[in-house]
Amino acid sequence: MALTFDYKVRDRTGNLVEGQLEGDSLALVVGKLREMGYLPISVTPKSRMSAGLRGDINIPGISNRVKLVDVAMATRQLATMVDSGLSIVRALGILAGQVENKELARILTAVRLDVEHGASLSAACAKFPKVFSNLFVAMVQAGEAGGNLDLVLNNLAHTMEKQAAINKKIRSAMTYPVIVLCVMAVIFLALLIFIVPVFKKLFNTLGGAKLPLPTRIVIHISAIVLSPWAVVVIAVIIAGAYAFVRWKDTERGREIWDRAKLRAPVFGPLMHKTALSRFSNSFSSLLQSGVPILEALDIVSDTAGNQTVAAVLQETKDAVREGRPLAEPFRAHEEIIPPLVTQMIEVGEQTGALDAMLRKVAEFYDGEVDTTVNNLTSLLEPLLTVVMGAGVGVMVVSMYLPMFDYVKHIPSQ
Repeated sequence: MALTFDYKVRDRTGNLVEGQLEGDSLALVVGKLREMGYLPISVTPKSRMSAGLRGDINIPGISNRVKLVDVAMATRQLATMVDSGLSIVRALGILAGQVENKELARILTAVRLDVEHGASLSAACAKFPKVFSNLFVAMVQAGEAGGNLDLVLNNLAHTMEKQAAINKKIRSAMTYPVIVLCVMAVIFLALLIFIVPVFKKLFNTLGGAKLPLPTRIVIHISAIVLSPWAVVVIAVIIAGAYAFVRWKDTERGREIWDRAKLRAPVFGPLMHKTALSRFSNSFSSLLQSGVPILEALDIVSDTAGNQTVAAVLQETKDAVREGRPLAEPFRAHEEIIPPLVTQMIEVGEQTGALDAMLRKVAEFYDGEVDTTVNNLTSLLEPLLTVVMGAGVGVMVVSMYLPMFDYVKHIPSQ
């Protein structure tokens, strides 16, 4: 289906010309304009509406957030335009006009202005570290130095798409347990606030017989929830959560927390495989783009997402600087870097195909992450359903236990 594009071009005499043109894709429209003798400045789909016309609501911190998948898509489009012969400045101008994310469009415009004033693309991107990571900047810099920027951008887009896919899988594995736990909390609070007080009044009217222990526990919990002490409990929980977050942001806290995540009984294997997949993908992409191995290890340790893995990579960097093989220091950390990874890296070093071997390792752990997420989902769904049913059942039975005692004392007719 053909789309209508608004374009701004310069003709052979340098005059600015604006108009509309139909085409199946942006690349075809740009190519057609070049065939007509025009120099494209910006080409944007006409169907795109402004945020005000669509009724979008801009929420600070949410609407302005740039997702990894948005950067990956923009990087792939930039690679396509550069490969088609467009200059970096023109490609960035077109890209800024067609991306959906307003914050990303603003950043791309700023990058384009810096490049127009003589800055390199990597230096311009480095000014926005929250959007363009060290991995992104290093690979773009290597592509600029090697003259193969289009290939590097394609490789970079592939790496970011892999990372975005892994992040999405992890979120999908976490979403169901969080939803079920929230539903359980709401149900328990509703029972404690509305149902248990009704039973308590009933028990008081029936006499002062001693209630069973489970019933007394539930009634005491309900009394705490309905008392002013509930505010104190909530404040303590919030303060504890805040203190935990602050502690986790410290260097020592990150080390302990990241080590604990890798050893967690259920989600630990998933976190471990995710870290290995991210490390292998990033390391392979950096080496393939021509980044020196020591610099690549530095960048990979920053983007590993786990302090325990990052510490092993930093130790490996020091060993490589001393002239030792890359695989040698990995053998001392088999609990972090499995023997499979070490052996593949050793073969890659011996054959001169380290980037290809790392890519195979990344593909293997991508599949492992898929399998682990599917297994966790299939295991947690019935398990959490049983837990929720058992929790509600215990509360209901606790409320009905005294009724059996009262029924025994009712005289038979």
